[in-house]
Amino acid sequence: MLLVKNFEVGMSVSPRIALVHALKASMEPIHSAFAIEWPQAELVNIWDDSLAHDRSQYDDMPDILIERIANLGRYAVSTGADAVLYTCSAFGKGIEYAAGLLSVPVMKPNEAMFEEALKHGHNIGMIASFKPSVKSMTDEFENACSYLGKHASLKTELITEAMDALRNGDVTTHNHLVADAAYKLGHCDAVMLAQFSMARAAASVRSVVKVPVLTAPTTSVVKLKQLFAGA
Repeated sequence: MLLVKNFEVGMSVSPRIALVHALKASMEPIHSAFAIEWPQAELVNIWDDSLAHDRSQYDDMPDILIERIANLGRYAVSTGADAVLYTCSAFGKGIEYAAGLLSVPVMKPNEAMFEEALKHGHNIGMIASFKPSVKSMTDEFENACSYLGKHASLKTELITEAMDALRNGDVTTHNHLVADAAYKLGHCDAVMLAQFSMARAAASVRSVVKVPVLTAPTTSVVKLKQLFAGA
């Protein structure tokens, strides 16, 4: 299900967009994407730095985390947000639950990226750096294919060392590891970078593959801007 499809909004070039983060490293990439693609939008950051650790303790998302994600969405709406964009890719069930409760458009981290990737072909590659997000994103990719009437396969390369490097402040190593993983996906029709925090490696990945390289921050901002422009 593509969550923002459920809403019609009035035309606005400067709405307030609440960004819900589980990782500090997700903030810079999404802010950069807004600065380039939609600088007029007003941003509100909501960050719970315990979410990623707590999510990593479970294979499947427990009810307590689903409710926490929903509560963050409720708080976002209380700030006057016109839309909520979650930047944490391992919380799909919680975001879907929140979307059913909130009165404003809610966007999953990767729904716009999936939609864009499927325009490029049926053999899609994905590089991930956070293990709990892989199953969630695989399920969401399959749901997106079904919703859009597309037939596609997803090949994922998991490189958890990249996330470890980023948490230690080593962006160079992070980008190098992500680019190394991209070599294995060069045959795909498009390559997606799963985590928002991985967008900083996009240039490195584009230097080693010839296919389109998609990031969640840029595709999300473009889709939100189109939504509020009435496109």
